[in-house]
Amino acid sequence: MSGFEVAEEEERRRKRAPWGVIALVLLTGLALVRNGSGEFDVGPPQPASAAAADRQLPGRVLARAAQPLSFALPDRVRIPAINVDAPTIPVGLDLDGWVGAPPPEDPNLSGWFTGSVSPGEKGTAVVVGHVDNLQGPAVFYGLGSLAKGNRVEVLRKDGKTAVFEIYGVEVFQKDNFPGDRVYASKGTAELRVITCGGGFSKQTGYDGNVVVFASLVEVR
Repeated sequence: MSGFEVAEEEERRRKRAPWGVIALVLLTGLALVRNGSGEFDVGPPQPASAAAADRQLPGRVLARAAQPLSFALPDRVRIPAINVDAPTIPVGLDLDGWVGAPPPEDPNLSGWFTGSVSPGEKGTAVVVGHVDNLQGPAVFYGLGSLAKGNRVEVLRKDGKTAVFEIYGVEVFQKDNFPGDRVYASKGTAELRVITCGGGFSKQTGYDGNVVVFASLVEVR
């Protein structure tokens, strides 16, 4: 890492968001998929109760925990179980202090929140993306269908691929979002993948967030 990159990383860490006071609210989902009559079809899949994350990192995942990596920008996110292969761009906080999301005009973009660690570092990295836009399903439309044991791969700009195993998928109301639980570090390299979910209305959009909990188990 060059001197400039080191200084940039130190500045980024100083500005890292305090999880206890920042709730994650993605840009509101714009629409569910329309059917031929112009009415809304059933929305995106929601997590099964059996997929709820354990409060403690499961022993089977902890036993396979990989050594955390140093800082590197993420380049792509792949989730084979739901055919996601998406470029990743940095996203920060909007003017209201909420975590932003990639531009909705490009449905296949994911965003790495720059207030979190980079995917693979010790701590909790956060990747966000839209569930849909006016044209139909977006990058994380299928997030709620993921199950424990599925994998999330993050390709990094240092040439390494951080592989995370999912140990929980849940949906939380935006007005009661458990930030401390979602973002808490368990002493390993963690990943959260988040999109909109829950109930939907045309007036207010989605009222919840689907959250995937995953832990680093392999580096390629």
